[in-house]
Amino acid sequence: MKQLAALMAATALCAVAATAASAEKWDMPMAYPATNFHSENATAFAQCVNEGTGGNLEIVIHAGGSLFGGNDIKRAVQTGQAPIGERLLSAHANENPLFGVDSIPFLATSFDASEKLWTAAKDELTKVLDEQNLVYLYAVAWPAQGLYMKKDVNSVADLQGVKFRAYNTATARIAELAGMAPVQIEAAELSQALATGVVESFISSGATGVDSKVWEQLTHFYNVQAWLPRNVVFANKDAWEALDEATRAAVTDCADKAAASGLATAQDLSGTYLKTLEENGMKVAPPGETLAKELEGFGETMTNEWIESAGDAGKKIIEAYRQ
Repeated sequence: MKQLAALMAATALCAVAATAASAEKWDMPMAYPATNFHSENATAFAQCVNEGTGGNLEIVIHAGGSLFGGNDIKRAVQTGQAPIGERLLSAHANENPLFGVDSIPFLATSFDASEKLWTAAKDELTKVLDEQNLVYLYAVAWPAQGLYMKKDVNSVADLQGVKFRAYNTATARIAELAGMAPVQIEAAELSQALATGVVESFISSGATGVDSKVWEQLTHFYNVQAWLPRNVVFANKDAWEALDEATRAAVTDCADKAAASGLATAQDLSGTYLKTLEENGMKVAPPGETLAKELEGFGETMTNEWIESAGDAGKKIIEAYRQ
């Protein structure tokens, strides 16, 4: 009996060792702080995957650009340096205009409109990502983007010469149209850039303002609701295809849940972020009539420019969205 017990114990240990050996660990770089709702949503996604795969796949979150800087995450996943990652896809619109579909100013300015636009674009974007060795998993929109300033702004003339943080081609183009001076700054460096005067204005959501405590340098938030850009989570295709079918199914299920929970959280937090800005002394207001009209004019210009640059695929996306 003792020999049998010893054999059973040894067999159990071997089984545990085999499971540990077969378990996969994926490091997931992210650009935003651990306290950002996108990062928190991804943490829940990672936990879902760990539980859904019975521990066969462990996803480890590396927030705040700690593993790869925001601008390096997509390339790191493409090349297999990281098996999974999250990136603001519009930051890569210079690679392919389709990546900037969610940042066309004043095209989709509400969560419902954003979801409709993404539905129209997702199949084509999934195809483009696949061609780049990436597997689309899920995407979550930021709250609508507003204009952060350190002075009153009544018209575009008040923006002339302002040092403006640009994080994608859309923000760089707005800076150009408005006569501002664009400076490429990633989210992780924004607080330092504001503190040192490298930038003095930017367009982003209330979430970024709260994350960066921008009230320490800036005074105004104009709720222009320019667009709702998306953070996209994708996997390296080679790493994805190396997973067994059951594991891929579990990841896909968790990704669908993350997309839904991320949307619900963004909607819930949208007003909360603006309230936090106000509570910390910032003036939160809609744009005046003149500024709003001038910015909408930029939107019309940039929509036409985007359709021209994105070709037939882009034209079909906009047509499907507007139906």
